Amino acid sequence: MPTTRHEIEARGWDRPDIIFVSGDAYVDHPSFAAAVLGRWLEAHGFRVAILAQPDWQSADAWRALGPPRLFYAVSAGNMDSMINHYTANRKRRNADAYSPGGEIDRRPDRASIVYAQRCREAAKGVPVVVGGVEASLRRVAHYDYWSDDVRPSHLASSKADLLGFGMGERTILAIAERLNAGLGIKSCRDLRGVAYLLGKREVLPDHEFGPGCPGDVSLPSFEAVCDRGEAFARATRLVHRETNPLNARRVLQPHGDRMLVINPPAHPLPTEELDRLHELPYARAPHPAYAEPIPAWQTIADSVQIMRGCFGGCTFCSITLHQGRSIQSRSQESVLRELREVTERPGFRGHVSDVGGPTANMYRMRCTRPDVEARCRRLSCVHPKVCRLLGTDHGPLRSLLKEARAVPGVEKIHVASGIRMDLAADEPEYVAELAAHHVGGHLKVAPEHVSASVLRLMKKPDTDSFERFSERFRQASSEAGLEQYLVPYFIASHPGSGLDEMIELAVYLKKNGYRPRQVQDFIPAPMDIATCMYVTGIDPETMESVGCAQSAAERGLQRALLQYWKPENHAQVARALRRAGRTDLIGPSPDCLIPAQAPRGRSRSDQGPSRSGAQPGYRGSARRRGRR
Repeated sequence: MPTTRHEIEARGWDRPDIIFVSGDAYVDHPSFAAAVLGRWLEAHGFRVAILAQPDWQSADAWRALGPPRLFYAVSAGNMDSMINHYTANRKRRNADAYSPGGEIDRRPDRASIVYAQRCREAAKGVPVVVGGVEASLRRVAHYDYWSDDVRPSHLASSKADLLGFGMGERTILAIAERLNAGLGIKSCRDLRGVAYLLGKREVLPDHEFGPGCPGDVSLPSFEAVCDRGEAFARATRLVHRETNPLNARRVLQPHGDRMLVINPPAHPLPTEELDRLHELPYARAPHPAYAEPIPAWQTIADSVQIMRGCFGGCTFCSITLHQGRSIQSRSQESVLRELREVTERPGFRGHVSDVGGPTANMYRMRCTRPDVEARCRRLSCVHPKVCRLLGTDHGPLRSLLKEARAVPGVEKIHVASGIRMDLAADEPEYVAELAAHHVGGHLKVAPEHVSASVLRLMKKPDTDSFERFSERFRQASSEAGLEQYLVPYFIASHPGSGLDEMIELAVYLKKNGYRPRQVQDFIPAPMDIATCMYVTGIDPETMESVGCAQSAAERGLQRALLQYWKPENHAQVARALRRAGRTDLIGPSPDCLIPAQAPRGRSRSDQGPSRSGAQPGYRGSARRRGRR
C-alpha cells in the first residue's frame, strides 16, 4: 500500500480514502495490524495509504501526504507505546523491535494521542479514529505506571471522534462504509467495538445491541477513581465483567461534564471470515523503502497464525482485553495454503518459526454449550479449574500439525507461541507429537510462580500442573530419542508476592535446577486486573486486601531472589533472607541459597552445568542423542 505522495499519485489517485497512522514500521504481513486492516479495507474497494512512524514534532509529514477523503485511522502500533519504550524500572529501553534497525526514537510516548492531535492540526474537519492495543487498554480511566497517576480515557486526551477497541476488522469497515455513504462520524456511535465521548449538551442515545445485552452499566467517574481506592477497584471489576460480546452491556463513565460511552465488544469472526482476512494479498515483507532490518519482522517472517483470542484470563495479561475470550480459529485448509506460500518465499530455508497464536494449543477450543456461553460472565475458562463445558480436544490441532509437516519444502515446524500446560498435561498424544516434532531443543512455558496464593491472584494453574506437564514432556522427549528441556518464565513483584513468596520460588528453583537467565518484573499495564491490585492494594473480584511490592528497593530484592546464585546479587539476597527471618538459607549446606560470604569471580551460571546437570539457565540438556 502507498506510503508517500508520489506512490499515491503513481496509482492515479487524487487522495486515499483512509490513511493509517502507525507507530510501527510498515510491514505488509498479517501479524501487523495496519497491514491487516488496510488490506481488509482495500479488499472492500477502499483506497488506503500508510503513514508509518511519521516525525511527530510537527504536522509536516501529515500535510505532505495530504488528507484522506474519509478518515484517519490512528494507532500506536502493535504494542502500547509506553511498554515499548520503558522497562519495569521505568528506564528507557535500548531497542524498538518494530522500528528499522531497532531504533528507539521513532515514535512518541502515548503515540496515539500525539498522532491524533497532529491529524487535527493537519486536516481540520477530517474524522479521527484511534485504535489498536494502546487505545484498547486505555479506553476507560486507567492507571498509567510511568507517570504514576490515573489518566482519563484516551478519547479525552486525544480528542478523537471515535475509539475502536479489540480486533477491529468489522468495526473499521462499518465506519468506512457509513462515511462513504455520506453519513457523519456520529452515525457510527451505535457500532459494536467503539467508544465515544458525549458532548456536554448531548443526550445519551438509546441503542439496542441484542437481546443478551440489555441496559447500561455505570462505572465510578474518572474523578472518583483518581483516589486509587475502592472506586477504582469497583470500576475494574465492572468493566471486566462486560467483555463477553454475547451478553456485554454498554458501559458508561462520567469524565467531568462529559460522558464516556463504551459499546459492547464486536462479535468474534467466524472461520470463513478469518480465513479470508489471512489470505489477502500481503507482500509478506517490509516496505522496500527501509534500508535496515526490522527485528519484529525477522522474528515472524516464517511463522503462521492459526487462531486468535485467549480464555486463560490471566490477571496480568492484556490479550483477552484486546483479542477477546472466544477462540477464533482458521480452517486447516487455509493454514496449509499459507504454509505453502511461506515455503515459496525467497530465502526460506525449511524451518517455520511458529505455528500458533496467543496460546499455541487453544486451536478450535470453545464452549460446548452455546446457550450457557451466551450467559457466562466467568473471566477465565480454566481457573480455578478447567470448566467442564470447555471443549479441550487437541485432535484438530494434532491433525493440523501432521498435515503441516507434510507440506513440501517444510523441514521443521516449531511451536514457539507458548503452551497452556494445564490443558496439554491431560493430552499425552499431543505432548508426544509436540516433543517429537515441534521443539527445537527447548520449549518456553510460563508457570510464572509457585506460591499458591500468588498463582490464585494471577489466575494461573497450581505448580502440580507444571510438574505434570514437565514430567510428561520429559518422558515424551525420551521416547522420541531426544534430550530436551523446558524454559520456564517466572515473574517477580506480582501483587501478592512478598519476600516470603519469592523465597519459596527461589528454593523451588534451586531444588529443581532452574536458573532463569532472564528475569521478568511485573509491569502494571493499563486496565489489567493485576494493575488494579497494584494501584489500590485490593483484589477487585473479592475486594480483599493484597500486598504489593511498589518501591524500587522492594522490587530489586524480589528480582535478585530469582537469580540468587549470581555473585552480584549476593548482598541483596542476603538482605532479603535476613529480613524474612530465613537465615537458615545462608551457609554452606547444599540446601542453602547462598553462602555466608559473597563468592568471588564468575557466577556458577557462567562456569558450566549446575549441580542438577541442567544447562545454565534451564533444566535438562538441549543435546540430541546420537546427533546434533
